[in-house]
Amino acid sequence: MMDELLTQFLIEGRELVAEAEADLVRLASQPNDRAALDGAFRAIHTLKGSVGLFDMGSIERLLHAAEDALAAARRDGSSLDVSVLEALVGSVDETDRAIDELERDGRLSPDAGARVERWLARLGANATNDTGGTDGAQRVGETGFPPWATALGTRARAASVELGDQSLTAFRYTPDADCFFRGDDPLGVAAAVPDLIHLDLLPVATVASLDGYEPFACVTILEGLSRAPLDTVRQAFRLVPDQINLVTLDIISDEQGYMTAGAVRGGRTVRVDGARLDTLANEVGELVVTANALAHAARQAERADPALAAVLRGVQADLDRLSGRLHQSVSQLRRVPLAPSLRRLPRLVRDIAASVGKPVTFALHGHATEVDKQIADAIFEPLLHLIRNALDHGLEDGPTRAAVGKLAEGQLTITITRAGDEVVITVSDDGAGMDPDRIRARAVARGMIPAEEADELSDSQALRLILAPGFSTAATVTEISGRGVGMDAVQSAIERLQGRIEISSVLGSGSRFALHIPLDAITTKLLIVRAGRDRYGVPLDQIVETARIAAADIHAVGQGRACVLRERTVPLFDLSGLLGVEALGGDVARLVVTEAAGEAVALRVDGFESRIDALVRDGQGLLGVLPGVAGTALLGDGTVLLVLDLPELVG
Repeated sequence: MMDELLTQFLIEGRELVAEAEADLVRLASQPNDRAALDGAFRAIHTLKGSVGLFDMGSIERLLHAAEDALAAARRDGSSLDVSVLEALVGSVDETDRAIDELERDGRLSPDAGARVERWLARLGANATNDTGGTDGAQRVGETGFPPWATALGTRARAASVELGDQSLTAFRYTPDADCFFRGDDPLGVAAAVPDLIHLDLLPVATVASLDGYEPFACVTILEGLSRAPLDTVRQAFRLVPDQINLVTLDIISDEQGYMTAGAVRGGRTVRVDGARLDTLANEVGELVVTANALAHAARQAERADPALAAVLRGVQADLDRLSGRLHQSVSQLRRVPLAPSLRRLPRLVRDIAASVGKPVTFALHGHATEVDKQIADAIFEPLLHLIRNALDHGLEDGPTRAAVGKLAEGQLTITITRAGDEVVITVSDDGAGMDPDRIRARAVARGMIPAEEADELSDSQALRLILAPGFSTAATVTEISGRGVGMDAVQSAIERLQGRIEISSVLGSGSRFALHIPLDAITTKLLIVRAGRDRYGVPLDQIVETARIAAADIHAVGQGRACVLRERTVPLFDLSGLLGVEALGGDVARLVVTEAAGEAVALRVDGFESRIDALVRDGQGLLGVLPGVAGTALLGDGTVLLVLDLPELVG
């Protein structure tokens, strides 16, 4: 049971931390925002009840003090002092650290108590943790719920008990050890409580060893929830008034569905194991493959029995329609807000900025955007690396900024938007920017490219050199990062999500990294092309356009070839040559235009075929290390299709 409670707490505790922090940030800019004040109070109040279930006494004291500060502001109608607000943010950050420590180590770090004392001093508090049971109504906004009541509510919710918006009475019945000798029936007494909706039987805190165990002693605690009023429940225990604790829980859902009674949530949301969603998504992908197979069967039947082929095409159309709706439903089911995945970023920005001695204003926009859970699970690390680079080497220190007429505080912003079938995550700063000439020189010095080739690179192409493994322009490597160190890891992480990175920078004004990631991680839209007599899949999101030109319009340029498309010269490669197969040639050149290093590149293919939705699986074994191969897909006729990664192939 404790493992289940811990799992639930790690999820909901972090959500409450994010809520409290968001409301406190709003209060910093809008001191009279009553809704933000109430929201911060609710989140911290609920969080305090949750941490009471675990060995986090110091954090409970800290949250109690934070709650008192917020309660005073609510009661007096006053705005929070700047120093108090900073201490509240620090207290929430400290709680966030404690949750991480609890997950990682199973306990708080040895110095957690000392850290808490510092924040308590800044809050001007000497809070005591007096949250014991009470024989009376204990409502929201007073001293908080005793831990046993919060734990009871959490267990009831985990058992799928509907807790909606209502007033419940929680009871904790601790029978006397000798109750059986008096003829008492504790289970019968508890079961007779009117409107009982949940009952738990728990062992007492300590049970004697088997050697000294007394089988006729009662060693059970009974805890339950009833919809009946407190006085009615008290009446059910009228014969044992000294053995019962009662609490009234006013369960009130806010706009996010959170409840004020501990870490208890409403029945509107069902948590589903992520592995089950992954399995469901794979099955939907297989269904798409089956629909493709039926289309292939219809084409084969056309030659032998046109009537049967027509029936098969009709069935295939119905299956396509149904699988399309199912695919859309599962895709929506897998979409989750990015906020929980990014909740730690504000704290980490503050910590890193403090460690490098740079004042920074951090803004996070669009974090409520919903993305596929695979993206939400994988996006934190690459974003954190971009943030570290920006803070350590992108943004200047205060005196340097002042010397060039900038605000002393650097600006670091993450903006998340939807653009068609993509989510675009932009990380931008107003720092020193990146110098393309310096990047070119560094690449040449490291032997990455010849000087002649470096000179031919455009500025946008030069900026992309920072994505190469091991590249750095930092004069010294720090514990935080060096501008460019590990950027190949960011590139790899985004490519695993079938995404791409755009980089722009203005020397002296800052840098911008835009991560473009597909919203749908279940199936991939592919264009099937031919190279020689073989077929390959190309993700549609890697294709800028397709074109047909006369083969005579392809010209030799230096040691390569190029053509003119839309009044610009575009380098051209033969896909057959890149893959080592014999090209078919012809008077008409069919082109697939993609982007590599921020520039358009054309690939000549020997033919276009159909567009399909396919389940693309990562390459295994030798396929996993082949350059330019993103994975495989199964076609309707049973053929395994190699799916290409065009930017890597031509890069």
